[in-house]
Amino acid sequence: MGAQLRLVLDQIAQVVDSDQAGAARDLAVGLIATAPAGCAVEAIVPAGGTIEIAGLAGVRALPLARRELAGSWQLGIAPGVGGGLIHAPTLMAPLIKHDRLHNHDQTAVTVWDLNAWEAPQTMSKTAVAWQRGMLRRAVRHADVVVVPSHAMVDRIGALAKLGDRVRVIAGAPPENFAAVRDVAARRKELLLPEKYVVLTGTAEELEHGFRAAAAADLHAVVLDAPEGSEPRLVEHASAAGLPEQRAHVRGVLSRQDRAVVLGGASAFVAASTLSAWPWRAMEAMAMSVPIVAVDTEVHRDAISEGGALVAATDVTEAVMDAVGAGAKRLGVLAGDRARAFSWASSAERVWSLHADL
Repeated sequence: MGAQLRLVLDQIAQVVDSDQAGAARDLAVGLIATAPAGCAVEAIVPAGGTIEIAGLAGVRALPLARRELAGSWQLGIAPGVGGGLIHAPTLMAPLIKHDRLHNHDQTAVTVWDLNAWEAPQTMSKTAVAWQRGMLRRAVRHADVVVVPSHAMVDRIGALAKLGDRVRVIAGAPPENFAAVRDVAARRKELLLPEKYVVLTGTAEELEHGFRAAAAADLHAVVLDAPEGSEPRLVEHASAAGLPEQRAHVRGVLSRQDRAVVLGGASAFVAASTLSAWPWRAMEAMAMSVPIVAVDTEVHRDAISEGGALVAATDVTEAVMDAVGAGAKRLGVLAGDRARAFSWASSAERVWSLHADL
């Protein structure tokens, strides 16, 4: 197969979701490294976007900036894009009518979460409308929709009539995900406690994690908290029995700071029950942090034997084991599971996907 795969890298110029932006860059590197003989990768970027990824065959800069481009593509207007094999690592794609049979044009999009349907209160009304509108366009014009876990196949199928056009290609931990060199200094700057567990989830979902931290006599560090939610989350911690001074709420952190936080954790608790790729659990596993996760279909797919999957009511008992007798065993399992995922492997599956279409 000799072809040029055209990768949409819209968040290079303006990051909207740091996880998806990082995933897009890591996937691009993987696609370049695993390109079959005679194949190459071209980037499609908004106006004003600059990109520094070695090995790209070219960069197509479009006439519109990202914000305007998102609105244009939502309306099905895609000037200057052209055809060919287009792969979007998000829903941001030129979803317009094309001829795959005669012109060999293909368009693939990726859906990392279903928050716009399952948790719209966590997003702006504009973002919810855009996500839902783009999935409707994908139903009409996408040749394939990629989701990161088998658990999401049935769920997205219930939301959109995609038939057999859904494929599973997992994400992976960030490439070279490791703490910065001077970890102690950075931990001090981040005001991290000595011993703590890291929690992710909504305010209601975090309750059992807070209870577990209290029972284990540890601090709790919450990651990815929405802006302005700190007082409410601290109140939830206090109500769950964890003193306010032992609840540390953090918003969106850089990749390096997340590595610092996760690298010093005694355990990681994944409390979310949403149909979403568990980015932080992947990172925690890459750091060989013992994992305790609420038993959901997504966690069974992604974490599997890499952690303790338990009912929400059993989180406290599982955390007590994870920071005690089971710490070494769970840490080894987490590290082993992380090695099952890589962006190079995901990239190879992307190449195969487009070859099979």
